[in-house]
Amino acid sequence: MSADDFLLAGVRLRSRFLLGTAGYPSPQVLREAIAASGAEVVTLGLKRQLAAGAGDNGFIDIVRESGARLLPNTAGCRSAREAITLAHMARELLQTHWIKLEVVGDEHTLQPDPFELVQAAQQLVKDGFEVFPYCTDDLVTCQRLLDVGCRILMPWGAPIGSGQGLLNPWALRTLRSRLPEATLIVDAGIGAPSHAAQAMELGFDAVLLNSAVAHAHDPVGMATAFRHAIDAGRRGWCSGLMAQQDMAVASTPVAGRPFDL
Repeated sequence: MSADDFLLAGVRLRSRFLLGTAGYPSPQVLREAIAASGAEVVTLGLKRQLAAGAGDNGFIDIVRESGARLLPNTAGCRSAREAITLAHMARELLQTHWIKLEVVGDEHTLQPDPFELVQAAQQLVKDGFEVFPYCTDDLVTCQRLLDVGCRILMPWGAPIGSGQGLLNPWALRTLRSRLPEATLIVDAGIGAPSHAAQAMELGFDAVLLNSAVAHAHDPVGMATAFRHAIDAGRRGWCSGLMAQQDMAVASTPVAGRPFDL
């Protein structure tokens, strides 16, 4: 057991990489990508699976065979009522009280609706769920989610699937500073391993992503790259990053003049 393992909803994990499962070119590529990522938590969009009309098609078995924990999500929901209903369905079907709560408020950006999100989170916590709310990087919204009983927050880096990286590092840094006891996971907008490393260097506990791996030319190779980037970012944070300076600071100090030239 490593000293840098972290507790996620009371479960001790080694990997800080949470992986989504949508959009892979084949079940075999998904299986190999999960293995390459080292992820111990894998998300599942239950609504999209049901809408496809094909059941799980062996999909859930692939995830379970990997040894990863299932984290069903309410992707596609537009109201608190809809998300709550889907969360209860997920608990019945998948036998887990973990739920990644998503309530979309804008069709263009897929930005979470803060009002419906807090309402749904409050009810689901009362119903015995461990709620992983997908939210923006707004400090007040995050505080309200903690107030209703969430222990984990999943603020976006950028809009879902955009691959733009961390658009507002200041806001994310503020969340880490003001909410030191919360488990913070950057979710959405990550497009490159460097983005994931940056999130970890800000002190976030983990990173969740999907499209950057699933849509890569080589998803398995990209999963490996993200695995190493997340580890590197975490090691950098734990080791203590040097302070940034406005001006140059000589790396090799010079005292006196040992030679006359």
